Amino acid sequence: MFLCNIIIVMQNILEIKNLHLGFKNDNKFFEAVHGVNFDLKKGELHALVGESGCGKSVTAMSILKLLPKTARITQGEIIYNGKNILNLPNSQMNKIRGEKISLIPQDPMTSLNPLYTVGNQILEVIKLHKNLYGSEAEKKAVEAFELVKIPDAKNRLKSYPHEFSGGMKQRAIIAMALACDSEIIIADEPTTALDVTIQAQIMNILADIKKEKGTSIILITHDLALVSENADRISVMYAGEIVEEGNNEEFFSTPQHPYTKALLNSLPDTEKNVLETISGKPPTLEENISGCRFHPRCKYCEGAICTENLPPVKEFSQTHFARCAVL
Repeated sequence: MFLCNIIIVMQNILEIKNLHLGFKNDNKFFEAVHGVNFDLKKGELHALVGESGCGKSVTAMSILKLLPKTARITQGEIIYNGKNILNLPNSQMNKIRGEKISLIPQDPMTSLNPLYTVGNQILEVIKLHKNLYGSEAEKKAVEAFELVKIPDAKNRLKSYPHEFSGGMKQRAIIAMALACDSEIIIADEPTTALDVTIQAQIMNILADIKKEKGTSIILITHDLALVSENADRISVMYAGEIVEEGNNEEFFSTPQHPYTKALLNSLPDTEKNVLETISGKPPTLEENISGCRFHPRCKYCEGAICTENLPPVKEFSQTHFARCAVL
């Protein structure tokens, strides 16, 4: 058993431990992320799901230390390759960003500079992080474009962003992440504003990268259909806390937390006559909710054990747990 635990720990390429962060506004500090624990294994696609504003993106941005000036991490560690990157100076973080951990940003339409060719922008990344120039840099850029299935890759390097469709822009952004051979890719809503067919193509590219290169991927999304088809493991986030985590089969076949069940029940179903919704609305940063933060919206709430104390974490398997007092 002890040996097995060691093996599991060694598989983790990234670990977030007890992360607390918040934002300062009008001389007041509001905590947005409350003690998040999250790990990523090598060659895994780990999805972080939840409603808009639940803290998914800000948790991911903390990994790259790309938070707004008003944000502050008050507690926790982010361990990458055995080092707490929160303690690293900017000079060392600049070597990690892009080269070791890459970001696919949320909006492909505005992520490329319209004044420069797409080739110039990917070559700049290659020069900065791979120290390649001239024909070697161009060869690397073409390989990255081919990997994401951009046709006529060498000539398309000369194109400007406005000459690319939304799906092609997203492929180009993914190519920038791949050009540096990153170990981890953070994909923040990578299929936003793309039609269903292009969404499938983008997710197939990420799946191929994971399989062929062993790249670890953090997928941030609220689209459970994408999650069901692509994620190895899923963490559900609500109001700054991870309330449930499990592998793909556990998440969809035996959900445990009331919020997870509500999310799954709210999916469209041709057999349902009525589309189910989650009552109420997520809390704002200004709301100080004691106990379980979901209790104001939970139909299973049982008084003081839910409203006064932080719910315990209950394990259902080695890979499946949920934070709830009434399970």
